[in-house]
Amino acid sequence: MRAVFAVLLSATILTSGAHAAAPTAAASADAALELAKKAIALRSVKGPGNQTPQVAALYKAALVAGGFADADVEIVPVDDTAYLIGTWRGSDPTLKPMVISGHMDVVEAKPADWKRDPFTPVVENGYLYGRGATDMKLDGTIAITALTDLRRSGYKPKRTIVIEFSGDEETAMKTSTLIAERLKDANIVLNVDGGGGVLDEATGKPKYWTWNGAEKTYADFRLTVTNPGGHSSMPRPVNAIVELSKALEKVGAYQFKPELSPLTREALTKAAPFEEPAIGAALKAFVADPTDKAAIATLTAKPATIGKIGTTCVPTLVNGGHAENALPQRATANINCRIFPGHKPADIMAELGRVIADPSVTIADVSEGSVANDASPMRPDFITAITRAMGQVYPGVPVFPAMASGASDSMWFRSHHVASYGASPTFIKPSDDFSHGLDERTPIATIEPGIRYYKLLFTDLSK
Repeated sequence: MRAVFAVLLSATILTSGAHAAAPTAAASADAALELAKKAIALRSVKGPGNQTPQVAALYKAALVAGGFADADVEIVPVDDTAYLIGTWRGSDPTLKPMVISGHMDVVEAKPADWKRDPFTPVVENGYLYGRGATDMKLDGTIAITALTDLRRSGYKPKRTIVIEFSGDEETAMKTSTLIAERLKDANIVLNVDGGGGVLDEATGKPKYWTWNGAEKTYADFRLTVTNPGGHSSMPRPVNAIVELSKALEKVGAYQFKPELSPLTREALTKAAPFEEPAIGAALKAFVADPTDKAAIATLTAKPATIGKIGTTCVPTLVNGGHAENALPQRATANINCRIFPGHKPADIMAELGRVIADPSVTIADVSEGSVANDASPMRPDFITAITRAMGQVYPGVPVFPAMASGASDSMWFRSHHVASYGASPTFIKPSDDFSHGLDERTPIATIEPGIRYYKLLFTDLSK
């Protein structure tokens, strides 16, 4: 069927004489898959042998082959990595640009742990396997292919379109910061590393699709208790490890005030029908009354939902003492927080201080690679465009917003007050989501509709 469709579509294009250079849907999907395979084969991991610059060169070649001028695609080396910015100038220079955002680096993967080599792309049983298949080399190549398809078709954007890829999103985010600073005058950012659809586990059919309009702020706080110490045979009334343990117990038992934002109100309301009955009922009750104790108890008891209704802070690292036969002179612990949009890390740190209520415990913000950011606005132009594009490609599939618990490049744009939205068209079963994990994979059936979706969305927001 696919070959027949490609032949028929090609014949139609040649007969009409319009947009003769535009590739068929099948050819575009194949091109995106092949580009993704080449990118996956490059080990773009921080450290010795980092091949992120080679991924940038690969992406630049694809953009130039697709109609971008060589001078309009810039690769900037940064330490052992690099970032890429490609510019397609619109006809109206007074309009702020639309930015398509992604990243080229991936999380480390040890071949000995995988069934397949993580940096040898393989297509099996309808899935693309390899590190980056889900996060996010395939998403990146789908976006590149959609954009170059538009150029080949003769489309002329009114608003300038910028496509950029950071080179250390999974680690220090230094390139992410630099890109956001350069593009802080953007009108809107479409982050292809966020959002996405869910496939039904039994049928494999699309259940719903979410766009990401907010993410929680990442923060690390270090608790420290010091003591003169001494010989372990002569215990003192105050022990640094004991005092730290008391503080950690208080933190572990504390629950931040549950809350709603305009985005999470809609997100929880629309998500409720897709949850198990008890969770769905609790979500509806919480939206109706954010102080509902029974609903809060149900939602906080489940790891998948506790983070959706407020800030969370948990101990993640503990270190104390210096010898088996000595009283501890120092004990430290790391508290990792995911902060609900609208709150500053300093305010959360102060709240933790009040919870611990012990002057012998000092608290310091030791966060790296993070910045506080609020939710992006519920922009009608974006919501209309995203709903229309998804509706044409996946008719009848519910579309609603979501808030991410992890960090992405969107936070750097939001810190400059630029609206950024996760907008990936990839659909996947929850049981197949192995981002950052072993045997990462994504169904290749998501490629062709993803390209169509991006072309509709990019056109709608740049015309």
